[in-house]
Amino acid sequence: MCSVCKCLSCSKGSGCASVISIANDVGGSTDMKVVPKHKTVLTYSQNHQPVEYVDPGELIILEAEDALGGALKDESATLEELDWSRVAQATGPVHVKTAAEGDTLVASIVDIEVADKGVILTISGSGALADRQFKSQTRIVNIRHGFAEFKNIRLKLQPAIGTIGVAPYGEPLQTTVAYKHGGNFDCAEINKGTRLYLPVATDGALLAAGDLHAVQEDGELGVAAVEVAGRILLKFEVIKGKQAEWPILETRDHFSILTADESLDKAVKMAAEKAVEALMNSNRWSFEDAYMFSSLAVKVAINQVVDPKRGARAKIPREHVTIDDLLTR
Repeated sequence: MCSVCKCLSCSKGSGCASVISIANDVGGSTDMKVVPKHKTVLTYSQNHQPVEYVDPGELIILEAEDALGGALKDESATLEELDWSRVAQATGPVHVKTAAEGDTLVASIVDIEVADKGVILTISGSGALADRQFKSQTRIVNIRHGFAEFKNIRLKLQPAIGTIGVAPYGEPLQTTVAYKHGGNFDCAEINKGTRLYLPVATDGALLAAGDLHAVQEDGELGVAAVEVAGRILLKFEVIKGKQAEWPILETRDHFSILTADESLDKAVKMAAEKAVEALMNSNRWSFEDAYMFSSLAVKVAINQVVDPKRGARAKIPREHVTIDDLLTR
């Protein structure tokens, strides 16, 4: 822990900007609400009781254990040591006041702070190359001076939230599942400065988040990113009476439609359909014109190919659509 600012990453010294100090810069206070990492759920459900309540515009910190429950602390650790009841926990749920069924919850990721060590692993029979013969193995990844150290290679930190969502319509869903409510999308772009639009199915939305990644690339080919503990600084808004069918991620440059399905081809098709519909709405175009233009302006990316539901996203530059073109339900 940093002796200067008390953040989790201890190697930055006097130049460190922690979640708390950033919260102060954007109008928070040192007595803001904090949800500790032991207050977690393993499902997204309308039946959960909130662990905290916030107003729109209020800052809140969610503390998160790594996706493996903090169990793998050195490279001799094996999967047999995992407490599977603690794997894939999401901190929360948080009740956002005024959010009601039919609304959209806008979660602004103000900051993500990660610990000074993470873990990455292979699991025999898993990942994009699951048919290959290989052994399960664990690597501890040190995090220093803004970089993750994998063996002798330093990778710039790109902290992201692997799991974030709200209570779904219908039956509860495991936190490991990505669907229309959010969940385990493992999208490397859900990071600091982005906004995630999620459909509200019940009063308060009941948002929970966790599964932080220090570094991850699109695809997450080897089954895991650099899994890490940390803290998330969030702020919420509510858009009344409008929703999108799938989560929408807003970055500085583009809007992304996040989809998931057991078939990656189907996930891509669903994202493409929604992107073309947004272009039709934005420009008052026919399907044919919007479909042609999608070849010129819409980029398809892969979130991950290692979970039961594969994830894709269609990225549309902000100059071509607005959020109103995407919130059409």
